[in-house]
Amino acid sequence: MLALRLARGSHPLVLLRRLGVATAAAGTGFLLLSALGHAAAHPTSTSDSLMRLLWCAAPLAATVQFAVSVARTDPAARLHRGMTAAGLGPIRLTLLAAASTTLSCVLGVLLSLLAFLRLRGDLGASPGLIDSNLLGAGHPVPPGGALILLSIVPVTAAAATAVALRPRDEATSPETEARPTTAPPVGLPWGMALTAAGLAIEAYTSPGSTGGLLPMPGRLIGSPPGVLAGWALSAFGLVLAGPGLVYLCGWLLCLARPGALRLLSGRVLQEESHRIGRPLGVLCAVASGTYAAVNMYEAAPSRPFGPLTAIGATVVLACAAASALTAALESRSARAHTTAALRRLGTPASVLYRATALRAAALVIVLGPLTWAIAGMATLPLVQ
Repeated sequence: MLALRLARGSHPLVLLRRLGVATAAAGTGFLLLSALGHAAAHPTSTSDSLMRLLWCAAPLAATVQFAVSVARTDPAARLHRGMTAAGLGPIRLTLLAAASTTLSCVLGVLLSLLAFLRLRGDLGASPGLIDSNLLGAGHPVPPGGALILLSIVPVTAAAATAVALRPRDEATSPETEARPTTAPPVGLPWGMALTAAGLAIEAYTSPGSTGGLLPMPGRLIGSPPGVLAGWALSAFGLVLAGPGLVYLCGWLLCLARPGALRLLSGRVLQEESHRIGRPLGVLCAVASGTYAAVNMYEAAPSRPFGPLTAIGATVVLACAAASALTAALESRSARAHTTAALRRLGTPASVLYRATALRAAALVIVLGPLTWAIAGMATLPLVQ
């Protein structure tokens, strides 16, 4: 009940973020239900139905990551003193954040259920936006299976939120999490190693001709599991290496007798690498996978993108971009006191804008070619 009251009284921007979480949960829930509908309509095609369900892992992971990012920036999670005075300690604050995430995701999956039944024609004539045969029209869907699949989204998002916002000791508590730190992240070598291992697995298990290219939802016949495993491992490697790559960008800006502008930009990137690194790593992984998928389907035009592929790609891309934007806004909010101090010292606003532009340029220059190179190497063994 408290989570519902806080949601009703939130700022419009906070409500917009929660609406985004609900929309992402709706898209993921619809994909899960479509996999269930395909299984009900094709009881003998177990492998195809299982592959459709496995493809839902990508939008599910993107939705959960976005939900956690929104929970981190929720103002209700930062009102520690007021909440403590009201009898809510750190554990109850974590449960409150998990309850708010659950509320948004439940709203989304309920909307996905209504849309699924409407498009199947169970609630009247189908509007024809999606071929009802892809959703198993005319075949009853087991209510228990639908309930279990729909519960995956809110349960997973709530659990991830609780783990991410769990109470920590004084050194790493949420109240002191914004302290400036220039300690380099330790995940860069491990992330690069995992990315290289994923590319090697993909090259070893990929088919040797374009006829066996990896199809996406709606065309899930003959998908090589090794390619999926290689892609997943490479993506996880990029996410793990994200903080280290951002720190590397800041270190490069501080090289060779930097001026005040470069030094300010580099130090900010180093201090914020732990906060914005993972979302940027996710964005790089999604961009790499998108580039590889587009190149693969250009090499095999007989396998067009289907509507379910479009829904899944939209959910993943939108969640990755929104998570990176949310992390950037959180970083800006954490630097508010430093920015105010610089302004009081007489720093022109143009210098701060130029520092922001320099940080963005450094990230693009370092992360852009790396993402393109990994995407090219991931695509190369699949299009030969």
